[in-house]
Amino acid sequence: MNDRLPRHNQDLENWLPITASHKAKCHSHRWCRCTRVTICISQLGWIPGIIAIAVSWLVTFYSVISTVSCVVRGSQHHEPVSHGVRSHTTAGIVFDVFNSMGTIAFAFAGHSVALEIQATIPSTPEKMSKKPMWQGVIVAYIIVAICYFSVGISGFWAFGDRVDDDVLVTLQKPRWVICTANFMVFLHVLRSYQVFAMPVFDMIECCSVKKFHFTPGWPLRLVARSLYVVVTAFIAICVPFFGGLIGFFGGLAFTSISYFIPSIICLIIRQPARWGLHWIASWVSIIVGVLITLVGPIGGARYIVLSAKDYKMFS
Repeated sequence: MNDRLPRHNQDLENWLPITASHKAKCHSHRWCRCTRVTICISQLGWIPGIIAIAVSWLVTFYSVISTVSCVVRGSQHHEPVSHGVRSHTTAGIVFDVFNSMGTIAFAFAGHSVALEIQATIPSTPEKMSKKPMWQGVIVAYIIVAICYFSVGISGFWAFGDRVDDDVLVTLQKPRWVICTANFMVFLHVLRSYQVFAMPVFDMIECCSVKKFHFTPGWPLRLVARSLYVVVTAFIAICVPFFGGLIGFFGGLAFTSISYFIPSIICLIIRQPARWGLHWIASWVSIIVGVLITLVGPIGGARYIVLSAKDYKMFS
């Protein structure tokens, strides 16, 4: 029995998608990912394969559709809009600011998958992966900022304080444009869901094998992952408070792993010179990150409570 246990654990390590790659080199990561994508596309043929690659980029164009639609709607002559604040009390304005801080933190938080992305980049002592990764992060966040600010500014300009959490809901027409944008959002979330859910999948399969002694294999993966997706989808349908949930989880979960924890690690490991650029930037990130962690969930929770007053299940 004792001889079977190490072998059982080794089988588990080899099966799980994340832990199995801990001892692999960077070029192994790149080879595996490129091979999987190449094999999948090669089975589709030339035209479907090219379409699949094109669609993977086109699905991010929903922000362009939203921006253009808002500009067109705002340039038309319609009833005047108010560009003030929604709440009419000081407390309401403060809580709205809290929620918006959590929302912004959620929008620019993607560091939880940065290490897995960098693991796919070849790295040698002569040519480390730090430089191309840093360049990619800069370009990525510039694109993210352009997408978010363009939609936010154009939506507020066109509809003022009456704009919904999802600007596509406010636009309403033309319906084919709204349907196209929503379909692109669906495809985008379908892909990003897999990236962020992969550590959870790994944890579920590991717990199922080690604690409940299930046999690692495709049946376990199919049932466990499908059940997790169904449960999360059901919860999302039951709690459709988009604006409040974004602010709540943006402050509660994403701020820590994206802003102040990396800064704390930087101060401990690198020990930059006191009052130097890295030292000041790290402490600013820590202070701002902790502040958002404290106030973001408060604003998001209040938004959810107010929205729940008129909420009906599956309405």
